[in-house]
Amino acid sequence: MKILKKILIGLVAVIALLLVVAIFIPTTYTVSVSTTIDKPQQEVYDYVKMIKNQEHYSVWVMQDTNIVVKYTGTDGTVGFISSWESKEMGVGEQQITKLDGERVDVDLRFKEPMEGDAKAATIVKAAGDNKSTVTTEFYGHNPYPTNLMCFIGKKFIKDAQTQNLANLKAILEKK
Repeated sequence: MKILKKILIGLVAVIALLLVVAIFIPTTYTVSVSTTIDKPQQEVYDYVKMIKNQEHYSVWVMQDTNIVVKYTGTDGTVGFISSWESKEMGVGEQQITKLDGERVDVDLRFKEPMEGDAKAATIVKAAGDNKSTVTTEFYGHNPYPTNLMCFIGKKFIKDAQTQNLANLKAILEKK
């Protein structure tokens, strides 16, 4: 009985320590990844603003061959919505909220397996003659105490964004 009591006290102490640590971890975060593509800024921007093109370079879309994607509105315009339903990727949607010739901002709404909202942006800047710098940013929020898990989420997102940009670069530089 003493061993069980010590295990229980130890478990409570670890949980309490984690809850205290979570107080000092930010609840919001940004994941940002960049690459250079050997194509003019306008050509790259015109490609990434078309959300349907993500079918060719997004690891999230390509991960599940049975994903069902539906589109509402005119692609490449503010208000366009891409929704998905997938056994592997869950259920959600993204909506274009801003286009300015350099940025494509989207709102992400996750419905399953967990509900949540986030924002993301793709920024395309000229980087010299026929070169562009593309930066993808994901703006996340994990309320206390789930902010303890943000380190795992940030790594997962960064890895996916890095692969997305590598895929995008390969597609555009073939053209």
